[in-house]
Amino acid sequence: MMTTFFRMILILVSGATFWVLNRKIRKSRIRIEETVFWILLSLLFVLFALFPALADRAAAALGIYSTPNFLFLFIIFLLLLRLFHVNMQLGRLEEKLRTLAQEFALFQNREREEESFRGLPGEETR
Repeated sequence: MMTTFFRMILILVSGATFWVLNRKIRKSRIRIEETVFWILLSLLFVLFALFPALADRAAAALGIYSTPNFLFLFIIFLLLLRLFHVNMQLGRLEEKLRTLAQEFALFQNREREEESFRGLPGEETR
């Protein structure tokens, strides 16, 4: 069973999350795709705060005796999933960055070779 105070905290945190996301979107500091997770999480908090029986049933179904403990476990699980997803994206971006750096280095090397072949200014003297 969730206390009224805990339910109010969930609603306040959700409202604060919506407010921050709205500001970040307006200032173009966050992509809309990234906000979907946080909006859905906030909506889920509001849903659990308005209908605490949902969280009570889910906690009972999982064998968790305290509804707030279920919510904390649920939040930790979702954040771990989000962290995994962000790490996957980071790995892909690091691979792209490495590939671009290698291609740029090859391009620069090719340019230097062409300049030295043509005898253009900027040719290194040995």
